[in-house]
Amino acid sequence: MSNIPTPHITAKEGDFARTVLMPGDPLRAKYIAENFLTDAVLVNNVRGVNGYTGMYNGKRVSVMASGMGMPSMGIYSYELFKFYDVDNIIRIGTAGSLQPDLKIRDLAIAMGACTDSNYAAQYELPGTFAPIASFDLLRKAVDQAEKMGNVGYKVGNVASSDVFYSERPTMEAWQKMGVLAVEMETAALYMNAARTGKNALTICTISDSLVTGEVTTSEERQTSFADMMKVALEIA
Repeated sequence: MSNIPTPHITAKEGDFARTVLMPGDPLRAKYIAENFLTDAVLVNNVRGVNGYTGMYNGKRVSVMASGMGMPSMGIYSYELFKFYDVDNIIRIGTAGSLQPDLKIRDLAIAMGACTDSNYAAQYELPGTFAPIASFDLLRKAVDQAEKMGNVGYKVGNVASSDVFYSERPTMEAWQKMGVLAVEMETAALYMNAARTGKNALTICTISDSLVTGEVTTSEERQTSFADMMKVALEIA
């Protein structure tokens, strides 16, 4: 018996490409499909989570939103990996910089993901799991950023938090450990990839700085940040 459609995705078998780009925002998924893909077709719109498949420079590529937070990313990435035969998911999201040399609009390429989440408890491991990226995708992303030139980026750890409005002053502790930036999805994505034997990478654009207080607008987060999109599309 087929597991598709799932409770959250109505796409048919074969509707998704082997590589799916996953922004958090459904409007960013729509923007990428309309501005970067040719012959893009809407394959999912359950709960307004837009998913499209089209062509980019001769390659079949899909883009679908993940929503916000690890529970949402956990659901969508699991269903894509497990039921839709997706091999690679590249998260293209936003993050808040924790380091003074990681500026607004720079890229944070997540080699690993620290987390305050209990997501890994489901695996009943005899210790602490360290969620890491696919080295192949990571290497390709760095090579592509270098090839493009004029792209500010850093590779390292990010912190995936369950809490946006925290009552605890946790960011300084992550800073002291050299963590580049804070976001809310990568740890769950990397764990799902590990558990299903698939590949994942997060490329985040710095949308705000917890060091300087600089911020970008919601419109900028939806429709700009082209460097991140181009790196992801080129390595898809």
